[in-house]
Amino acid sequence: MASDRGFSLLEVLVAMTILAVALVALAQLVALSINATTAANTTTLATVLASDKMEQLRSLTWGFDASGMPVADPRLASSPADALTHNVSGFCDFVGADGQPLGEVTTPPPGAIYVRRWSIEPLSHDSADALVLQVLVTDRFTRSMVGGSHSPDESRLVTVRTRRAQ
Repeated sequence: MASDRGFSLLEVLVAMTILAVALVALAQLVALSINATTAANTTTLATVLASDKMEQLRSLTWGFDASGMPVADPRLASSPADALTHNVSGFCDFVGADGQPLGEVTTPPPGAIYVRRWSIEPLSHDSADALVLQVLVTDRFTRSMVGGSHSPDESRLVTVRTRRAQ
């Protein structure tokens, strides 16, 4: 009988080819998904680290004393112009993969994954009552930070802080 014959060799080869192409496409999709998830985790941690440093800077005392004289925490001093593009003492630190700071040094210590840089500048040259605070976090292996270009794996936060009026 003709129905007892089974599949021909050609039919099996076509089915195997279709299955192989589908599995290769699925494997590429899984690899792409893993890379996207890893990049999202890196960017999320960089954003959390930037937010933490911004909150530290915003919490520093900057206002007026009881006599009405301006006072400021020394850590709110203006930064050098290149503080966001180079490791400047007092305006950068390194962070490990677990998110713990490894110290405010200018060379990466062992285990450093992220470099966190910040700048503090007056909003305008004629006013000392507003500061622009910027924080930039990127993985320490990203070389595109020099020259002002931005990396997709960086996190940059900017805010303006004003002196409290009496």
